[in-house]
Formats: sequence, structure tokens, C-alpha cells
Amino acid sequence: MSAVGFPAFPPTGTATKGAVRRGQSWWARSWVRAMEEFALDAGPLKKGRAYARTGRVGPITVSPGAVQARVQDDDGEMYHTVVSLEPLTDDEWDRFLEALASRSGRLAALLAGEMPRDVVAAALDADVTLLPGIGDLEPECDCPTWDLPCLHAAALSYQAGWLLDADPFVLFLLRGRSREQVLDALRGISARGAGTGAAPSGLRVLGELPPPPDVPEPPVAADLLVGVPDRTPDGTPVDVAGLRAALAAAALDAAERLTARDR
Repeated sequence: MSAVGFPAFPPTGTATKGAVRRGQSWWARSWVRAMEEFALDAGPLKKGRAYARTGRVGPITVSPGAVQARVQDDDGEMYHTVVSLEPLTDDEWDRFLEALASRSGRLAALLAGEMPRDVVAAALDADVTLLPGIGDLEPECDCPTWDLPCLHAAALSYQAGWLLDADPFVLFLLRGRSREQVLDALRGISARGAGTGAAPSGLRVLGELPPPPDVPEPPVAADLLVGVPDRTPDGTPVDVAGLRAALAAAALDAAERLTARDR
């Protein structure tokens, strides 16, 4: 997978108290917090923020597992600096993307430059850690200092937070998948769900309904009241033809009602 390069951030002024830019979005702040809380000394962090603001960091390259750049020291020396973050495994990516695809509207938010908290919640549902925690960021630099992180790695980490502010897909790339790979995978999951006729989450799918029962044809009037006597025991004549006509009409009405319900 090819790396993605970003131009150097221009100087943004002197690093005066209260004027230091940090990550603005909640996910960028999580990145910065993971770096700052791991630091053994606040001094390099302060100097690193000043370096980040005054244009000491060169063009940044982001690739799966690493963000790197050359950072200029006070004496003009350039040092190669890397901040590493372990990529997700293929199995972790599969679980995460399946969980993400089940949350409607999240892809549109990502494309708009936002990272809804539901994205991180989807990762947690899949038992995947998306945002770095304390100790997950590993700084490396060829400068002679022993600080962890050194001021050069701190400067790079702060500017990486700025990149995350602008594009949350930078985090996905660091975790091992490019924007195109993530989008293609999500589209594939959606298409697979549509192709199998998958029902939306939470709905119970009914099996195939049985065919409707056959509705018998109404009997003819002559077949009704077979064996009915012409007279009652007291000799009163029985209108057999009238009874047959009434029963035939009732049977026909019942058949029509059943047929209409079947439709």
C-alpha cells in the first residue's frame, strides 16, 4: 500500500502562552492525549508545541503503522522522526467494517470530515481498538536526546493531530487501510446485504407463507336440504324451494367473502 504525503504546515506565529494550537476535534485530542500522558517530562512537550507552530516540521508522510517527517532543531540540524501505531489485523478490520456498515449514516459523516462517536462505538462492538491509548504511540528519532518522546517526536505528534482534524481517514490509514479500501469494503458489505435480501437490524424475517386454501364452489340449490319433508308434523306445508334459495344465496355470499379475503 502506498503512503500518503502531506505538505509541511506553514508557521502559525510564535508559541506564546495560550496561543498554542492543539487538536480541535475530539478524535485528534484523543491522539494528542495518548502522546502527552505517555511523556516522562513536560519540557519536550512544550518545546515540541513551539516547533509545531513555528514551521520546524517538514512534509509529513502517513503510511500504515507510521507517521514520519524530518524536524529541524534549533541549530538547523534535521532529524528523521517517526511515530508508530500498530495496524489492525485483517480479521479486526473485517469485524470493524461489518459493525460500521450496520450503523446507517456514519459513512456520510466520515466523508464530510467528521468522526461520529458511533464509529468508535462500532469498533468497541467488534472488540477493536481504533483510537490510540496511552503507550500505543511509539516515538522514534535519530536525535541524540533520551527524552520519550523527544521534542521532535512531540512536534510531529501535534501536527499529526492537525491532520486528523482535517481528515479522520488519516487514522484509518495509520491503522492499515486507505480511504479507498475502507469505502470499497463498506460498499461491498452493503451490496452483499442487498443481494441476499437481508432485513434491517431488529426486524424478524417471516418464512414463506403457505398457499391460501381452496374455496369450494357453492352448491347448487337442488343439492340443498335433501330429504327435507314437504310438511311439518302438524301438517303445515314446508316451502322447500324457498329454503333452498335462501341457503344457496348464503353459501354464495360466504364464498365471495372468502375469495375477497384471499385477494
